[in-house]
Amino acid sequence: MSSTNNTVYLVTGANRGIGYALVATLAARPNTTVFAGARDPAAQSLKDLAAKHPNVHALKVTNGDVADNEAAIAEIKRIAGRLDVVIPNAGISNYYGPLTTTPLSEFKDHWEVNTLGFVVLFQAAHALLLASPTGAPILAYISSASGSIGSYTHISACAYGSSKAAANFLVKALDVEHPSLVAMSIHPGWVATDMGNVGAMANGLPAAPNKVEDSVRGILSHIDGATKEKSSGRFWNFAVVNDGTPWATPTDEQTW
Repeated sequence: MSSTNNTVYLVTGANRGIGYALVATLAARPNTTVFAGARDPAAQSLKDLAAKHPNVHALKVTNGDVADNEAAIAEIKRIAGRLDVVIPNAGISNYYGPLTTTPLSEFKDHWEVNTLGFVVLFQAAHALLLASPTGAPILAYISSASGSIGSYTHISACAYGSSKAAANFLVKALDVEHPSLVAMSIHPGWVATDMGNVGAMANGLPAAPNKVEDSVRGILSHIDGATKEKSSGRFWNFAVVNDGTPWATPTDEQTW
């Protein structure tokens, strides 16, 4: 069981990219237990990380799979007895093209993973999360500027962007429905991961412009010390400025 001064995290999509870097960063902190959710919890990246950090526990979490998610939360309860921070990071961005020709199957796939996957995870985790002894559990959904309507960014990814916009709506609903829950969305930047680089090349760039380590540092700057009053119900950028210039989308005054 986790001690009273320990913080227990669940990060999904944890076998690579932003999710892996979040787990590695959190695991290196004192007094943390980090559960790394992935479709393949036996991935070598997670094995190596758990060998280095005994406070890392890999779990099978398939987005949208109710049984998988419920089993993962049951394992967290068995091992740690609590859950304080959930970071739904797993997602897909598999298709780039205009709305006119985007196949309906792409919308279904992106919504199943990026939106309904989030719903399934929260429904499985909510009882344990809301019982966090901190009294202020945190849910930080890794979203995208592509899902912002107030500061729309066009990257020819309607299936992806709409799935993120829908999840942003759900974050707002959770903020209102649960007075103790600190619920927020965070834009992680356009990050040079496998997924980010595919999107960059589809839009004429050689690679995504943001580094993974900068993204993770920014994401955690919003999660660490988050409160209901200052953090919840908002759509945060991973960083306030980019190369000394204020971000246009989203900013600390973001409209969703």
